[in-house]
Amino acid sequence: MKGLIIFSLILFMSACSTTSQYPNTPEGMAQRAENELKKMDKETKKAAQAAYDQALFNQAVAALEAREFVLEADRVDFKRGRFAYVNLSTNFVSMHGNKATIQFAFNSPYAGPNGIGGLTVDGTASNVKMNTDSKGNVTFSMMVQGVGVSANVTLRMIKDTNRCTAIVTPNFNSNRTTFTGILYPESESNVFKGRSL
Repeated sequence: MKGLIIFSLILFMSACSTTSQYPNTPEGMAQRAENELKKMDKETKKAAQAAYDQALFNQAVAALEAREFVLEADRVDFKRGRFAYVNLSTNFVSMHGNKATIQFAFNSPYAGPNGIGGLTVDGTASNVKMNTDSKGNVTFSMMVQGVGVSANVTLRMIKDTNRCTAIVTPNFNSNRTTFTGILYPESESNVFKGRSL
């Protein structure tokens, strides 16, 4: 009997606290409406972000199709798992028509062949292919031939984002390099190109 009384008391107190949180007064209804608005606001923000990401993805796909793009890299991965976080404006893979450029530069006192601490190579792109898989992910590949470069370049971009990776595989050695960053149309990119070989 004593347990039943305690249980009833707990049940009564929880009911009171629930109704006191949002009582049926104008203030309580206003609070309830405000909480509902916050929930909707989160959903609206999420939907707006998804629409924005989709627009960036569509813009990046259009840039790939037009062959006028720049992948601005914030990370460069090398052979055997070594990697470096790098400057977006000096590390990139780009294409304009049938001309491609690959550049990396590091913050070091050594100027390097390109004058900004790294290497810049220009070449002619051939054997260009672009595929979209069943999940909507995009793969863009090309062969780049030039004075200082002979490599296969494969760009991969996941659906609904313009985040992209470019894998540069030289034809004469196994020093594969991966650039990871954001893919932009050439007109919206802000990179600094060093002296090419």
